[in-house]
Amino acid sequence: MENYTQTSTDFTLLGLFPPTRIGLFLFIVIVLVFLMALFGNLSMILLIFRDTHLHTPMYFLLSQLSLIDLSYISTIVPKMTYNFVCGNKSISFIGCGVQSYFFLTLAGAEALLLISMAYDRYVAICFPLHYPIRMSKKVCMLMITGSWIMGSVNACAHTVYAFHIPYCRSRNINHFFCDVPAMLTLACMDTWVYEYTVFVSTILFLAFPFIGIVCSYGRVLLAICHMQSTEGRKKAYSTCSTHLTVVTLYYAPFVYTYLCPRSFRSPTENKVLAVFYTILTPVLNPIIYCLRNKEVMGALRRLIQRISFVKM
Repeated sequence: MENYTQTSTDFTLLGLFPPTRIGLFLFIVIVLVFLMALFGNLSMILLIFRDTHLHTPMYFLLSQLSLIDLSYISTIVPKMTYNFVCGNKSISFIGCGVQSYFFLTLAGAEALLLISMAYDRYVAICFPLHYPIRMSKKVCMLMITGSWIMGSVNACAHTVYAFHIPYCRSRNINHFFCDVPAMLTLACMDTWVYEYTVFVSTILFLAFPFIGIVCSYGRVLLAICHMQSTEGRKKAYSTCSTHLTVVTLYYAPFVYTYLCPRSFRSPTENKVLAVFYTILTPVLNPIIYCLRNKEVMGALRRLIQRISFVKM
């Protein structure tokens, strides 16, 4: 197949929705989910920032998770919405690179931040007396900074390599954003070396953190079994189960997409799986981690009372 100058030609994102009524319905649902994610995550950031009762390591980690989710979903859905509404599915070479870089940075940072949050719960339940030392502000800042730096470095390496691969005359990416595995199918060279680096990165940034989270929650559940309070056990079990559900919805599709050989999965399957970790997780995190939390709901009530008092 013939090569050509890749810097002068746009890519085409084939998108997620078929041009039918069902596609229009799914598009409206995704837009509503996007708006819910924006409102939920932005509300959590503002609430944690304003309420001094929430100025603890756990809620600082939660505010960072909301910031990542807010940026994460905004990197993908607005462009996807524009393409569907305007019928223009093209994306420039530079635009595709920027989207891919931010997606990988935010995805890596969130994956590492989730294990930091699992560690926070592990220390709080299993070693409550050691919590002020093990989860000090300094440790919390190191966790957050490390997540952002490692995610950024990983994204930079993959983006630079992926956009130096020679691409063939077809520039149709069968996806709704510039995802590296979908782009590799268009390459005019053998990409086994790069696919091996993707495999290693997936193990380091997704598989190992997921195993660590499962192990930490397993240790937490064992500690819960020894609790004397029935109500406390029920609350802890409910919290751990919902947290593990959201974590699994984020990690499992991600790991499968990036570790499973291309011959074992279809483009449609990739797009459906990508919806879980790009769109559904950002809208579920505020609900699972925050809105079901009594301290957060108490902070929300105090904020509403202050607003009502000011209006009076």
